[in-house]
Amino acid sequence: MSVRRILKLGDPLLRRRSVDVPLTELRSKEIKNLIRDLRDTMKDAGGIGLAAPQIGVLKRVVIVGFEKSERYPDQKGIEERVLINPEIEALDGPGEGFWEGCLSIPGMRGFVERPRKIKLSFYDTDENRHEEIIEGFDAVVYQHECDHLDGMLYVDRLKDPTMFGFEPELKEASGG
Repeated sequence: MSVRRILKLGDPLLRRRSVDVPLTELRSKEIKNLIRDLRDTMKDAGGIGLAAPQIGVLKRVVIVGFEKSERYPDQKGIEERVLINPEIEALDGPGEGFWEGCLSIPGMRGFVERPRKIKLSFYDTDENRHEEIIEGFDAVVYQHECDHLDGMLYVDRLKDPTMFGFEPELKEASGG
């Protein structure tokens, strides 16, 4: 198991744009080790996704996937996938919004409106290119993780700063 330290909000590496992985390196030992570290770190932290910049690696690699999540108990799982050099195209305007959290901003949530339908393009570890339409919560997760590749965090997308806070206080304020 190779659990890495997750960078927290304030670390300047989280604000930098990641570089594409050359297609000739998709099957490299370096990328395989990075994916292993992302998977181990995400699972150890109880996350549903993790981007390479969150562990200090400025490469365009993301892992997403979970069966059940304590952090999102009402959501069905997402099959684990590794996305290399992902691109997202919004297919509709911002949706109704979702309370997002992030392993790089532990213990906090913020209400973010994002497109609920996207076209996701990426390479897998076998050098296959994929294009698919993703909707709902899954689309939110992929956008959240891919934002990290451009130095963006969900707090940058808050429309209303009063819709951001620590999880226990937000839960208490909502009566839940």
